[in-house]
Amino acid sequence: MNPINLFDYEALAQARMEPAAWDYYQGGSDDEVTLRANRTAFERIRLRPRMLVDVTRCNLSTSVLGTPVSMPVLVAPMGYHSLAHPEGECATAQGTGKIGTLLISSTFSNRTIEEIAKAASEVNGPRWFQLYVYHDLEVSANLVRRAEAADYRAIVLTVDAPLLGKRERDIRSQFTLPPHLKAGNLPPEDTPKAYIPLPLPVTWETVNWLRSLTSLPILLKGILTAEDAELAVQHGVAGIVVSNHGGRQLDSAVASIEALPEVVDAAAGRCEVYFDGGIRRGTDVLKALALGARAVLVGRPILWGLAVNGAEGVYHVLQLLRDELELSMALAGRPTLESIDRSLVKIG
Repeated sequence: MNPINLFDYEALAQARMEPAAWDYYQGGSDDEVTLRANRTAFERIRLRPRMLVDVTRCNLSTSVLGTPVSMPVLVAPMGYHSLAHPEGECATAQGTGKIGTLLISSTFSNRTIEEIAKAASEVNGPRWFQLYVYHDLEVSANLVRRAEAADYRAIVLTVDAPLLGKRERDIRSQFTLPPHLKAGNLPPEDTPKAYIPLPLPVTWETVNWLRSLTSLPILLKGILTAEDAELAVQHGVAGIVVSNHGGRQLDSAVASIEALPEVVDAAAGRCEVYFDGGIRRGTDVLKALALGARAVLVGRPILWGLAVNGAEGVYHVLQLLRDELELSMALAGRPTLESIDRSLVKIG
């Protein structure tokens, strides 16, 4: 089958992957209410297209914290890409860079910070580094220093995992990281237990600690409320990622797209706001942009593309989203990203 959308890639990827690894990628917490809501919430948002607009050319290029990208679609941080493909995050970096957008590399990657950076640099791919604050602060500090040295351009601190959500698919499958794979960025003695993040709970003091450690821009990933968005701005962050961890943490938390407007309003232009959670179509991207996101993060579909065809699969997944977004912008009468605003959407 020649995949023509992201759902085609999902079916192909499932057929290629070990069931336990597939469930690790796909699963949410508890009853997976939030996991499902990340998709169904998009269905309650309707588009209000404008007509008689010149849409001969649509411009998708933008910048994220000053870094130019070809489109407002970035690759979300996710652990253990080598479960999908032997080249792991290096292949993901190559596919992402080929299309001209940005990869956010995870603390819990199979390939090292430096290996991923080398693969990305071969295709001029910019990258940010996602940080879990590990039980030994010096381990986390060293990760930040390594990211700086490898020319990562921002630190994305995950803030929604003080404890691990109950992921029942993983419990049933007794999932563990296969013996031939390792957590590339962690000390060797921690590798056997590192298939699931076990970070130190973070607080606002952790944000202050991180700011004292690095001059790189800091983003907070996992914000869902206006109250926390206001505190984030007060603590000097450069960006917020509206995210519920792909439905893998607190079940029955709001869908990310439901939380986006209040976070955007609270940030009030004082930092950039990004969206993560459930993107599968170009119209999803369009809706998130209309509700105020600077760009969106795409997660699981990237792993599907990786499982099917390595770097080329990642590239094709992103190209499909790009093509769908460009078509949606044209049909909606919004030929530039600047022309996309809340008047485009009707909720409910």
